[in-house]
Amino acid sequence: MQFTNINDFIAMGNHGFYVWLSFGITFALLIGLIYSSKQKDKQVKQNILKRQLREQKLKQAAKMQQQSVSTRKSEEVIS
Repeated sequence: MQFTNINDFIAMGNHGFYVWLSFGITFALLIGLIYSSKQKDKQVKQNILKRQLREQKLKQAAKMQQQSVSTRKSEEVIS
């Protein structure tokens, strides 16, 4: 379809309102999808970091507890 001027292009054969509305809605939804995806990605990365920190703390606590138990056992043997 050829248009003689820019106004004919915008009017789209008297269907311009629906055509441009469809383009606008599609564009808005794509922007929303991109934003939502980036937010979800950020949230997942934060959860992974929190989980890793929690696992490190648990390993440290287990190590400290094991050292405490072994220290008590050695003190009992000495006494």
